Amino acid sequence: MDAIKALQHAPGGMYRSTIEQRRTSMSTSPMNRKRMLTIGVAAMTLAVLGAMAVAQQDKYTLQVPNGLAFSEFRGYEGWQTVSISHSEALLAVIVANPVMIDAYRAGVPGNGQPFPNGAKMAKIHWNPKKSETAPAPTTVPGTLHDVDFMVKDSNRFVDSGGWGYAMFKHVAASDTFTPATLADQPPQGNDAKCGFACHTIVKTKDYVFTEYGKR
Repeated sequence: MDAIKALQHAPGGMYRSTIEQRRTSMSTSPMNRKRMLTIGVAAMTLAVLGAMAVAQQDKYTLQVPNGLAFSEFRGYEGWQTVSISHSEALLAVIVANPVMIDAYRAGVPGNGQPFPNGAKMAKIHWNPKKSETAPAPTTVPGTLHDVDFMVKDSNRFVDSGGWGYAMFKHVAASDTFTPATLADQPPQGNDAKCGFACHTIVKTKDYVFTEYGKR
């Protein structure tokens, strides 16, 4: 007590200086510096993750210029499979919404009837790769290549057999989509009937190539 009183009455505020030195020593101790560094790193990590989340593409905001919007096919990821296909370059699965699946099951287009308005289908293409785990040589989907869409609306698409078409390429490096153009294969014009020319050879099947696979 006598020592504290002596410091309190010492000239030049020696007591206050001693307390401030202790506080400074505590704030700059190795443990406190480590704690501050940890907090700083955590804050920086949260900031980076937040920026990435903001920058991540919402594919449902995309639209073919003067054509179909990606959002018109919202939920296609969960549609029922119609069939699969394998070209020399790509693997694909063809899926359809409930309206089109019901029409297939009713015999369309083999019964001579067209698909009803509201029928939609999607064709998802992947680059093929060899399975690393299958016991026999097996080709499986690799990176996503593109997603193609068709929608039936005889009032909206009078000049293209009643169907609207769209193709969206996938860029694996950035995990983003972009509308296909005339530079792609097959060439895609900037309108909803961009795929019509290819489908005219199956006009008698209501412009649809894919048959409903027996199951």
